[in-house]
Amino acid sequence: MISARAKGIKPSPTLAIDAKVKALQAGGADVVNLGVGEPDFDTPAHVKEAAIQAIREGFTKYTPAAGIPALRDAVAEKFRRDNGLAYAREQVVVSCGAKHSLYNIAQAILNPGDEVIIPAPYWVSYPDQVILNEAKPVILSTEESDGFALRPEALEARITPRTRALILNSPSNPTGCSYPRPVLERIAEVALRHSLWVISDEIYEKIVYDGARHVSIASLGEEIKERTFVVNGLSKSHCMTGWRIGFAAGPKNVMKAVANIQSQSTSNPNSIAQKAAVAALTGPQDFLAAILREFDARRLFLLEALNAMPGLSCRRPDGAFYTFPNASRLYGKASGSRRIRGSSDLALYLLDEAKVAVVPGEAFGADAHIRLSYATSMDNLRKGAGRMREALSKLA
Repeated sequence: MISARAKGIKPSPTLAIDAKVKALQAGGADVVNLGVGEPDFDTPAHVKEAAIQAIREGFTKYTPAAGIPALRDAVAEKFRRDNGLAYAREQVVVSCGAKHSLYNIAQAILNPGDEVIIPAPYWVSYPDQVILNEAKPVILSTEESDGFALRPEALEARITPRTRALILNSPSNPTGCSYPRPVLERIAEVALRHSLWVISDEIYEKIVYDGARHVSIASLGEEIKERTFVVNGLSKSHCMTGWRIGFAAGPKNVMKAVANIQSQSTSNPNSIAQKAAVAALTGPQDFLAAILREFDARRLFLLEALNAMPGLSCRRPDGAFYTFPNASRLYGKASGSRRIRGSSDLALYLLDEAKVAVVPGEAFGADAHIRLSYATSMDNLRKGAGRMREALSKLA
């Protein structure tokens, strides 16, 4: 028998779409994949060389569950250098990707019946991770007119005696929303007033545009830092999705519990990837500027293309590498016998009719939208945009 906990969990929609696209491509179909959130750039050479050297030196054994000391120190230094945050080594745990870090934190702080406020649109795994820990996700919708940013007064209105935590994602997947300091300060005030934990997912911190600078909510003062878990990793910033290295920092007593949980589940992260991660964090960072310029060019191209398509409107994303156009004006339209009733219908229509893969906004708690990733080549974006425009013009 399958447990009730397992029955309540859905597979990741983004990974499911990516798997379907790869299966179609393996069968010879020419599919433009705008669904996957994975940088198309290679891992920096000095990072790969560190991994090769680790293999040559036989660094292939178990390590401490929370990560090797050199990597935990490198993470602590990264937080100091980039975010103005002072953490001791004991406050840092390295895990098998930022998703793993998020799950470990949920395991450490949530009890059955607790409530966790999740602003929508949200990354697809947040609600299911809460459910897996027998807590209740409380979805708080944001407004496109606010840039999809959480209003502090709306947050306060949803807090109950059972509210345990808030999950904050800035820059955001799927919207690209990046929270400015004044809004974070007001959110921090609410969190402190109600003794909430803040789980701050900052995996896209390096990918921001228009001169913006990422601000971590934990950097706003010692009080909010003591109520915050900062989650990050190397998948997006260093193009290391497959290496599976994420990390988190927070109050020492809770992070000790996180390390204990990890020691009884996955044990340590991959030893070779840990050596590569040290090189990633302590080595040259100049490669990121070129990547960011390319992402920005793609962002602007796709934004213009989407806003010129029939039935779509798209706000300018502040960060990450996604656009999140509103497609609701297309709902109710049809091509032949095929009618578009929501974002899932539209995503299937675009995959079948245009051979373009996008992710339905329904997966992110925002059915009026679809998500497109521009973590792919400009040639793919041009091809995909042309196909989409043609397919959407057939809807009436």
